[in-house]
Amino acid sequence: MQPHIVAETKADNSPVTQADRECERLIARKLNEAFPGDGLLGEEGARGESSNGRKWIVDPIDGTRDYVRGNTLWANLIALEADGEIVAGVVNLPVLGKLYTAGRGGGAFCNGASIHASSKTVPEESVLCFNRFDRLELFPSRDELLGWMARFWSLRGLGGAADAMMVASGQADLWIEPSAATWDFAPLKVILEEAGARYFNFDGGSNIYAGNCVACAPGLEAEARRFLRIG
Repeated sequence: MQPHIVAETKADNSPVTQADRECERLIARKLNEAFPGDGLLGEEGARGESSNGRKWIVDPIDGTRDYVRGNTLWANLIALEADGEIVAGVVNLPVLGKLYTAGRGGGAFCNGASIHASSKTVPEESVLCFNRFDRLELFPSRDELLGWMARFWSLRGLGGAADAMMVASGQADLWIEPSAATWDFAPLKVILEEAGARYFNFDGGSNIYAGNCVACAPGLEAEARRFLRIG
């Protein structure tokens, strides 16, 4: 752990720091000033009721475990939900100098340059990103997982936001997240979809509230659904 960073442990066994709380307070204040009628949902407790059907969803530091260890993969996540649909998202990886953005119908971008999911169609040519090996009890087909993983060209597990943005940018091809929260998924969904990737849940739905997700290049959707037994 970085000696100057003090982390507490929350009820779900995840860490939280003063930086998480102060970052969320700053973001919440700026959003409230700019959009006073909008609602707010923040990981560290920020809440606000919406009067217009719009709600901002904030994870001030996604990847706090990376942050406290001095790793580079933590991110700031902000999304806008309007009438139940995520319509805009921002993923900021500040140490890496990468800012990903998307608005519904307007495409996806990294530092202003357009990004797109890959054209891969088979595991043998694809990069698989997988998170939360500690929650395999939530994973469909877990008994066949290692054999399936062995088919892929390469395997990565950098953390949700970084992995998802690699898929959106065509640098990886399939990302599976068995367990995460709404604020972890919110901006990722719109950026992935605007980049041309597919986004769906283990139950076949496609939302940020299911607690899990699969994101992939279009050509790998059928393979992922087949293996995960998703209709």
